Amino acid sequence: MDGHGAPDHLTQFFQAGSVAGTRFTGRLRQMDEWIDYYDSTHTIYASKLHRDLHFHLIARDIVGYISSPDAVVLDYACGEALFAAKVADACGKLILAEPAPGVRGRLIARFAPNTKIRVRSLDDLRQSIEKSVDLVVMNSVAQYMTPGELDAAFAVIKRLLKPAGRFVLGDILRPEVGMGRDVVALLRFALKHGFLKDALIGLISTALSDYRQLRTRVGLQRYSEREMIAKLAAAGFTASRAHSNIGHNPWRMTFVARHALNLAGPGKVGGR
Repeated sequence: MDGHGAPDHLTQFFQAGSVAGTRFTGRLRQMDEWIDYYDSTHTIYASKLHRDLHFHLIARDIVGYISSPDAVVLDYACGEALFAAKVADACGKLILAEPAPGVRGRLIARFAPNTKIRVRSLDDLRQSIEKSVDLVVMNSVAQYMTPGELDAAFAVIKRLLKPAGRFVLGDILRPEVGMGRDVVALLRFALKHGFLKDALIGLISTALSDYRQLRTRVGLQRYSEREMIAKLAAAGFTASRAHSNIGHNPWRMTFVARHALNLAGPGKVGGR
């Protein structure tokens, strides 16, 4: 699955209906359908340049959250992670967890020579050592999951995160932000980096693609800042919104979460 921010803003440009109408609860296994899509041959990026710039920017932003060269970093549902080696250079160990078997196979082949990188499935994470990760990043993944699937992922992440660790949840879609701003973000990015023509063609191509059909049928999850902070709190985290989002889209949100303090202490309820 393309956890590193697949540009779903392309399809939003062609979606009918209101912004509120795009807040779907989805099916019990909504993520499975997206995994199948990203494990297939798709043309979600406007060009190779677009794809490479996209992953390079995300890798740079992830590096900015690494606080120690010895840190263990987990990239949850990482996607192709083309520049993961740059992230690995900044930490002690990088775990790339990816649900799509085909993508996972490419990750293994791509990073086999890098002794700092380990590729795992999401199921493998459930068997990983508790409290073993300093930084978890989940970027542009939450929109593809039902609320229940996201809660389950939060539970796995909470178990793996060290007591002083951080969980960075990036590229969260907001319910009040419409398709126009996503398209503007893409076109600004394209203009700045020299692939504007490809981006315009990509908008048209995506309108005719399977991605649009899947996006229309399954939908993408959206959360307000308050909703996401509350959802993270329910999962046992204390969170706040970061000043800037991971990636190129400034109208989406990134949150930084830590384990919530248990002020009540063992065996106590409500501080009594």
